[in-house]
Amino acid sequence: MKNILIIGSGFSSLSASCYLAKKGYNVTLLEKNSSVGGRARVLQKDGFKFDIGPTWYWMPDVFEKFFNDFGKKSSDYYDLEKLAPAYQVYFNTLESIIISDRIEEIYAIFEKEEKGSSVYLKKFLDAAKFNYEIAVNNMVYKPGNSITELITKDTIVNVAQFFKSISKEVRSNIKSKKLIQILEFPVLFLGAKPSNTPSFYSFMNYADFGLGTWHPKGGMFEVVKGFVSLATSLGVTIKTEQNVEKIEVENGKAVGVISNGEFLKADIVISGADYHHSETLLDKKYRMYSEKYWENRTFAPSSLLFYVGLNKKLKNVSHHTLFFDSDFDAHAVEIYDTPSWPKEPLFYASFPSITDSSFAPEHQEAATFLIPIAPGIEDTPEIREHYFKLIMDRLERLTDQKVSDHIIFKESYCVNDFIEDYNSYKGNAYGLANTLTQTAFLRPKIKSKKVKNLFFTGQLTVPGPGVPPSIISGKIVAEMTTKNLI
Repeated sequence: MKNILIIGSGFSSLSASCYLAKKGYNVTLLEKNSSVGGRARVLQKDGFKFDIGPTWYWMPDVFEKFFNDFGKKSSDYYDLEKLAPAYQVYFNTLESIIISDRIEEIYAIFEKEEKGSSVYLKKFLDAAKFNYEIAVNNMVYKPGNSITELITKDTIVNVAQFFKSISKEVRSNIKSKKLIQILEFPVLFLGAKPSNTPSFYSFMNYADFGLGTWHPKGGMFEVVKGFVSLATSLGVTIKTEQNVEKIEVENGKAVGVISNGEFLKADIVISGADYHHSETLLDKKYRMYSEKYWENRTFAPSSLLFYVGLNKKLKNVSHHTLFFDSDFDAHAVEIYDTPSWPKEPLFYASFPSITDSSFAPEHQEAATFLIPIAPGIEDTPEIREHYFKLIMDRLERLTDQKVSDHIIFKESYCVNDFIEDYNSYKGNAYGLANTLTQTAFLRPKIKSKKVKNLFFTGQLTVPGPGVPPSIISGKIVAEMTTKNLI
């Protein structure tokens, strides 16, 4: 039986392990940290619970396809609830737009804000649905080897979508600044500026309005536990606190890894860890990409996160709440064009205890706050504290309530933590942005061209950042690995 070692235990690694174990291979996952899940870990403190990483459950069909491949359903492992409302967006004091879980109500919301906008939105979402079906049913499951993977009768007819940005598409038809921000917001999940993201990626708007926003009962870590349960039932071995120090190569072929000072033999090595870090585990002559290459990539943002326990329930907020009361474009410039700490950042808040009582003690609230920031910028306790006060002041003003006086505790997480915990390049949180020049076959390759039997998976390779793409990336690398072993 062939032995396969997979570095990391994030969604891409867990996904790959399941597909490979199903094929009959002996698969072992090596996780650096003390718990599984990669970025999707959990923090528990004083009766409160927080998803450290992803908090949004979008594209539920991708999760179902994964479990269906093993004769299972997501409901075999966790329960889903469609959020109603999906989320709320603040623009000024007590001035917000609540996005419904029903498409007809969303049309009405748009029409109320800007006359005639609902007509455009219907056309926009029809095109977005078409793009979603092309992407999810075809393109995103391709290995990213050639431009021909993007060429189909449907994409040829609509090729202009790859050269026109989301921003240009939306702004040429919608005038309301509020509606523009709502339509451009899902692109943030792709980790890029709307002005640099091809309009083809409007399929994320269909994921938003068409498929809805869901919550796995107990949080995203319950999804991780579902993947782990499936993997172990298939025979996958998972080892935590395994610090992989080197990928061993003999005669141009990966033969195993050094982990915690011990050599572990393998017929195939797959790294689901940060791609840049994974290549530093190789002798320089075996690396495909230089430091200059990585310096010239457009990375998705890092994040400054706060996990806060409150001794009261909050009002005027939803499970997912976005605060867009500052300049969207100015913040984007501070992330991508002139990397620096934002003067007036947009921020996102998650209050899962509104929906799910398991997140906080009775009559109390668990709150997660996230500010998107440029990767690689200075990260100090003083800076973190400054921004915490800044967003608390805005939260109190915008939602018309006292919050700071009710804080039991807070924990923070930022650039230095992403580097320490995940060996993340410059502390990025989401991988590479999906710009035109970093799409599909233009992303770092899944299969090493310099080392036989070495593969990569995750959000720095195809298909891109986010949990659903990571699950898909795991399937792609498993299929490529299987072909290599035949």
